Amino acid sequence: MECFPVKKGLYWSTITMRNTAALIAPNVPMSVVVGSTKLEVVDEYVYLGQIVRLGKSNFDREVNRQIQFGWAAFGKLRHIFSSGIPQNLKMKLYECVLPVMTYGSETWSFTAGRMRKLKAAQRAMERAMLGVSLRDKLRNEDIHTRTRVTDIAQQISKLKWQWVGHIARRTDNRLGRKVLEWQRRTGRRSVG
Repeated sequence: MECFPVKKGLYWSTITMRNTAALIAPNVPMSVVVGSTKLEVVDEYVYLGQIVRLGKSNFDREVNRQIQFGWAAFGKLRHIFSSGIPQNLKMKLYECVLPVMTYGSETWSFTAGRMRKLKAAQRAMERAMLGVSLRDKLRNEDIHTRTRVTDIAQQISKLKWQWVGHIARRTDNRLGRKVLEWQRRTGRRSVG
């Protein structure tokens, strides 16, 4: 396939070749050429902070990725979380780590296993803030009572409902609204 830069309005669109890759359906042998440059063909890439791939979505990888980012943010603040500052200040600071783990969760398809992974990461961070190890055999409920941080499952549910409300309030005729209001056809499908 050969592509050329396209004139849009009064401006020529430009493509930065070193940052550009072609996402092609799996099992389709194809190369993409822009001008004289052959683009790298990938099966997935990160766009606006989320993994994009054709075919079967893999939200497990996205959840694991966001958990890693959450731990990275938590690790940068570990010296504060392990210090002797008051617990309420630690919890307020933790509320800045939570959005890192939930970024893009409005679009994820959740299973019990994925939610369990996120909750386990949150509980591990709470234990680290309290200086409690698994050997201390404190129940998760007791730890959550002591920390009083926002539960990640509740936060994700809130974000999903906010996103649905945002889409429902749209007055334009964009795809998100059409998908939200989609209804299955009734009756039988015609032959052929």
